[in-house]
Amino acid sequence: MCGSNGRLVGRLYCPMKRDIFFKQCSIVIIFAWLLFFALLPFTLVLVGGFLTGGTNEFLSWHFTLQSYADLFQLLYLRIFLRSFYLAGITAIICLILAYPFAYIMSKFSENVRLFWMLILIIPFWTSSLMRIYSIIIVIRVKGWFNGFLLWAGLIHQPLHLMYTQTATLIGLVYTLLPFMILPLYANLEKFNWTLLDAARDLGAKQLRRLFKIVIPLTLPGIIAGMLLVLLPAMTMFYVPDILGGAKSLLLGNLIKNQFIEAYNWPLGCAVSVMLTVVMVVMIAFYWKMTTPKERRELM
Repeated sequence: MCGSNGRLVGRLYCPMKRDIFFKQCSIVIIFAWLLFFALLPFTLVLVGGFLTGGTNEFLSWHFTLQSYADLFQLLYLRIFLRSFYLAGITAIICLILAYPFAYIMSKFSENVRLFWMLILIIPFWTSSLMRIYSIIIVIRVKGWFNGFLLWAGLIHQPLHLMYTQTATLIGLVYTLLPFMILPLYANLEKFNWTLLDAARDLGAKQLRRLFKIVIPLTLPGIIAGMLLVLLPAMTMFYVPDILGGAKSLLLGNLIKNQFIEAYNWPLGCAVSVMLTVVMVVMIAFYWKMTTPKERRELM
């Protein structure tokens, strides 16, 4: 007996006490994890952007704004613009491909939907590097894509896609497409399809129903998918390195090069902080454009 008020009270009190202890331990562990592996590293990066690089150490305790001033050089501005451009194109292509797929998948029965969800998740069971290297087999000069086009008579000379911006775009779309499908599917799965029946009875054409009902009501999923694609597309440095070559330098490559090759840690920290600011602005935009109920439905 755990309590002094009888056996029944004791049996109820002990599990309750254990549950409170478990919740408190879980909160402490999660808080410590976020503190040491999220907040502390970001604080070090934030401080590092205001320091200078030393000759014998990565950072020297000399306060300066030079690293942030360097970001406004034409070279770095071009990298920023190229990164935003490629990330935007990637997000638009993913949206065009993912929306019909998520729409059709949401109309299937539950067993069929679970099957397609499994198909989407299976690629995550393998290394992303292996998946990127597998694209080389498809798009190289003597790859499957060129072989099919030559066999079909659509081209007479193989397309040189490797080490171009197009190859980088293909790799980004291939890698990030599931991140667009999942929030769209979560939104469309809970969609009230009787609204389309009512609009059809009132004489609305198919395109009008799509642009006046479906797209506005699935806007939270569209915005969430765009954010999930835009931010990683600017930082996935290994995709341009493997598929794009030196001509596809993005923000992720710039950060990696400053830390690993140029040993200019203050500039690498400054670029990382600026990218974090962009992420915060995008999340604030998503928060502004959606309601708490819509955000809960995507979780």
